[in-house]
Amino acid sequence: MKFTLDRTGPAHVVRAYAPGYIRIGDRDIATSVIVSPGELIEPWRPRQLAELEPADLEPVVALAPEVLLIGTGARQVFPAPAILAALHSRRIGFEVMDTGAACRTYNLLVAEDRHVAAALLIE
Repeated sequence: MKFTLDRTGPAHVVRAYAPGYIRIGDRDIATSVIVSPGELIEPWRPRQLAELEPADLEPVVALAPEVLLIGTGARQVFPAPAILAALHSRRIGFEVMDTGAACRTYNLLVAEDRHVAAALLIE
């Protein structure tokens, strides 16, 4: 058995994910959510990618992350170009992936002490 130091400290980390819910810390959440190491914004309005509008990303923009992970549900689906253009114009890097992959990647970046946020769609 290999032990590793948990460097996440008091940061919000994803402890579990399954279709329909996510556990952040010791909280079970059944709605879409925005999470960063220091902020938890829930509920987040869109439940499906088709509902996502540029205005929905304003809470993320206010966090000013260096990278945003967009979890699009069970499958990776790219948002409309206008959504991505809004992030690009504000010089926020982003990656689009299924929600499970976004959760795993988020935790890795938090452990590296990166300024990351994740917008996770929970269908």
